[in-house]
Amino acid sequence: MDSMLSDIVVVDLTRNLAGPFSTMILGDLGAKVIKVEIPTGGDDARIMGPFVKGQGSYFMSVNRNKKSMTLNIKLKEGKDILWDLISGADILVENFRPGVMERLGFDYKMVNERNPGIIFTSISGFGQYGPYKNKGAYDMVVQGYGGVMSITGTPDGEPVRVGYSIGDMAASLFAVSGILGALHVREKTGKGQHLDIAMLDCQAALLENAIVRYTTTGEIPARLGSRHPVTAPFQAYRVKNGHLILAIGNDVQFKLFCEAVNLGFLAEDSRFAKNKDRVKHIDSLNEILSKLFIQKTQEEWIDLLEQAKIPCGPINSVRDVVESAQIKARDMIVEFNHPVAGKLMLAGCPIKASLSGFFPRHAAPVLGEHTEEILVDLGFTLSDINSLREKGII
Repeated sequence: MDSMLSDIVVVDLTRNLAGPFSTMILGDLGAKVIKVEIPTGGDDARIMGPFVKGQGSYFMSVNRNKKSMTLNIKLKEGKDILWDLISGADILVENFRPGVMERLGFDYKMVNERNPGIIFTSISGFGQYGPYKNKGAYDMVVQGYGGVMSITGTPDGEPVRVGYSIGDMAASLFAVSGILGALHVREKTGKGQHLDIAMLDCQAALLENAIVRYTTTGEIPARLGSRHPVTAPFQAYRVKNGHLILAIGNDVQFKLFCEAVNLGFLAEDSRFAKNKDRVKHIDSLNEILSKLFIQKTQEEWIDLLEQAKIPCGPINSVRDVVESAQIKARDMIVEFNHPVAGKLMLAGCPIKASLSGFFPRHAAPVLGEHTEEILVDLGFTLSDINSLREKGII
């Protein structure tokens, strides 16, 4: 069975995380992804540990299902080869700073003239226009600009970075969404387009209720720890052996919860009967619930509450996630065999599809692993390839 994007060719000019994560998803969906890297070292992520037999695991975790070729696109012969790749591609993804592609001679206008159907995707910190467009941006910088750090952490603590790179990865996911939409448009019109994905824009888009709370009330959202700002009780509580997450989403669930823990009177208390009042009086409610939850273990509470159909759960460590029976059943920890590092256990693809569910399982390539193969496909002879290597083009 063909995978979803088995007829799609992607030229990948990305590095680090925001770009590579998006092209990895396209590769997971079956696209042929050609990762173009500079001959001297390649993607910066290759030197980020921890290392397995000299190979950076950071790079390997976000570059599976791709082919790597080295190419110096600052030199004319390198540019010519890149044009050959672009001419046969459906998608180009780059995450240079705005203006770099134009200086290299590959801006959207020029690429569109050569290949009108190509979907040219630019991922950057602040976008291709606006007063911040030339600012440098790594994930944490964008988390700061994007407001998420102002609402992450405890009220009396320091601002905290989200534990994984939400600035990069949100941009990756929005980029893939845009690419798939643009492919659909191209089917109808035959025309490609330029997608401008800004990491900051994506952070603003994800602020959901925080933005609407500010624009409707003037209230500036602040750090609340694990507590939800508009639903209660909806947070983590300390129990005998750790923490328990309790997530009450409506008044009916709250009443069921109160009955399950023999505190039925709380559901009749005017301070707590309605969600809006529970949010207002959360400190008083938490004083009662904190004394309750500390009496049992996490396992005891989960067993009791799940029997009552109350949403709850643990705070798992990464080890707990990797060893989870549910995660394993969903094929979310997958074995890859890397040509140098050997066996790797990595996060799998979360897209499960009934018709086109197959996704390839090729480990991330070593630097330039497929250079010769790709050039031969473009019509180069072995003699041509040796000459390019001697000139430092590949």
